[in-house]
Amino acid sequence: MHDFDVIIVGGGPTGFVTALGLAQAGVTVCVLEAEEAIIDSPRAAVYHWSVLDGLERLGIRAEAERIGFAKQDYLWLVRSTGEEIRYDLSVLEGHTAFPYNLHLGQDRLAAIARDRLEALPDAEVRFGTAMATLAQDAGGVRVAVEGPEGVEYLSCAYLVGADGAGSLVRKTLNLGFDGMTWPERFVATNVYHDFESAGYGRTTMVIDDQWGAVIVKIDENGLWRCTYMEDAALPERDYLQRLPDAYKHLLAGEGGHRLDRAAPYRMHQRAAESFRKGRVVLVGDAAHVTNPTGGYGLTTGLFDAYALWPTLAAVVLDGANPALLDIYAEERRRIYLERTSPRAIANKQLVFHACGGGAALENALDGLRLMARDADARRNGLWFVKTLETPSPVEA
Repeated sequence: MHDFDVIIVGGGPTGFVTALGLAQAGVTVCVLEAEEAIIDSPRAAVYHWSVLDGLERLGIRAEAERIGFAKQDYLWLVRSTGEEIRYDLSVLEGHTAFPYNLHLGQDRLAAIARDRLEALPDAEVRFGTAMATLAQDAGGVRVAVEGPEGVEYLSCAYLVGADGAGSLVRKTLNLGFDGMTWPERFVATNVYHDFESAGYGRTTMVIDDQWGAVIVKIDENGLWRCTYMEDAALPERDYLQRLPDAYKHLLAGEGGHRLDRAAPYRMHQRAAESFRKGRVVLVGDAAHVTNPTGGYGLTTGLFDAYALWPTLAAVVLDGANPALLDIYAEERRRIYLERTSPRAIANKQLVFHACGGGAALENALDGLRLMARDADARRNGLWFVKTLETPSPVEA
């Protein structure tokens, strides 16, 4: 008999959401996280309207909205000309139960899911506990972990790798992670500053080939996320020394600012060669990574979780055919390659490179202008984030 039905390696939002869905279904779950607590460095902060149905199904949407806030507005600002293109999500009303986006740091969502998980029987969370290695056979998976009590061996029927872009689970399975790494570095900063005094929307995309930025309000106390780009050839250790100069170009509006925290990170477009190998399945950044322009990385990761947990629960609890996990793996990989990655690349080219200028920039702006003035075009454009969803194979 196994110690757990499912072990999940990685205590980020995708890992905890997957674990919560499994545990609510009656699966015995253990989450292993190498860090001592949920990582709170600046990362994803916006949840597209399309993922809110899944949070509602798990019973955590209302709490997430109480901690964060809902919003509908967008501003695309062309820095070179001052052109402002504005639209909102109101055209989705009547087409979805939750016609708005949710702004909330991803660490806060992970914490909400963790708290719900820890309240359930047969669910366990172990911080400060790292997976050292794993081995699997036809009967299950055996995991060596290193925690406060030293090395321990755990067993499970299935294991989920939710341990990020550098996934040890993926590497242990010898799965390739094909794709490319961008020659630029993103710097994500949380800063107290009055962007609204400059007329910025609560999501503002500043289009510029030198000082492009994604600027998003992340709480109701004046804290904003300002993400910009720099040459990755510059020494990463000195990024904070370069921050004041960047802020001279980025902090539009009145008054001063107070930096809350900042984090540099490399950007990639990569996907594992397979999202399943035997009794091990990958979700989120362990399976695929993208530059974050547009917020499609965590959106795709949450849709991974929504598709996986009902499938894995059916396999574990109801004896459903494990081949359903192959359908999950193939469909989620296809979505990343055909939709998530191409759109994120296009958004990066627009926001941070202004599409190279000329006709390419005008074509991209014409699409945004059409969305701003035509409700049908806006609805169709906004619907893209719904197409990143695939049903669980047991529900299809």
